[in-house]
Amino acid sequence: MKLNVAVQMDPIERINIRGDSTFALLLEAQQRGHALAYYTPDRLAMRGSKVLATVQALRVRDQEGDHFTLGERKRTELAGFDVVLLRQDPPFDLAYITTTHLLERIHPKTLVVNDPTEVRNAPEKMFVMEFPDLMPPTLITRDLAEIKAFRAEHGDIVMKPLYGKGGEAVFRLTREDLNFGSLYDLFAATFREQWVVQKFLPAVRDGDKRIILVDGEFAGAVNRVPAADDLRSNMVRGGTPKETELTARERQICKRIGPSLRERGLIFVGIDVIDGFLTEINVTSPTGIRAIKNFGGPDVAAMIWDTIETKRKQKRSPRGSEVGRRARS
Repeated sequence: MKLNVAVQMDPIERINIRGDSTFALLLEAQQRGHALAYYTPDRLAMRGSKVLATVQALRVRDQEGDHFTLGERKRTELAGFDVVLLRQDPPFDLAYITTTHLLERIHPKTLVVNDPTEVRNAPEKMFVMEFPDLMPPTLITRDLAEIKAFRAEHGDIVMKPLYGKGGEAVFRLTREDLNFGSLYDLFAATFREQWVVQKFLPAVRDGDKRIILVDGEFAGAVNRVPAADDLRSNMVRGGTPKETELTARERQICKRIGPSLRERGLIFVGIDVIDGFLTEINVTSPTGIRAIKNFGGPDVAAMIWDTIETKRKQKRSPRGSEVGRRARS
């Protein structure tokens, strides 16, 4: 099966190919013979009922400093593609949300990965709240009295933006930290929406495990250990990837959330687990594929494309369409 694939992503010249999951997906797609086209979100448009983008044919190479070649720009209807990869990084702001409104006009006839409607309805730090028993004690608010009561109950806490990314603006506050009032004022002035307050988990020093699920099934994992002088384990913040295996508790978490991911059409998802507690469900632009493979783990990019190809075959097959109709009835 040869597919026409468009990828909506951040500027390709800026990515770090050593750890970029989008790049891993593109390499795998190209190896399978799929035709690739590239565009950035600012090139997306709607005219009447048509969703358009100015795309460029794309070739990729696993070579730092010379990792891509682009063709001429061409204004194209996205409905003409078999697959669109929704892969730009957050922030999950109105600009991001607008792209999901546009892309849902072509999905599922054109398979958008992940389903844009469900991406919009499942912000990382909100979607996870559907599984409170799997999480550390967590509060979402901007109300000072609520935060003070939570802090009095749990002592050391973490405060972070509800729609943040990559470990940005994540702060730990100890029970007696005199910076609490100033940090509250800073957050209140900076963020219009509520923010996340969680009980601090001391075991974060041993790592924050990124677990990848493909179509609701466990696919691979990597442990991210923070630098000695930092709270945050994100690799873009200096976290170090380490080989890991799942605990029984982590397998239980995957089993619990997997059906919900499948129902929502979230094919590629990365969850974060600290000391057996689920902290985030990442659906916008998950990472971790290359790190997992570098440590001898599964080829998650291949697993994702196996799933995409299977779904496209079912879409094209009359029998697959009938099965789908029966499943929905």
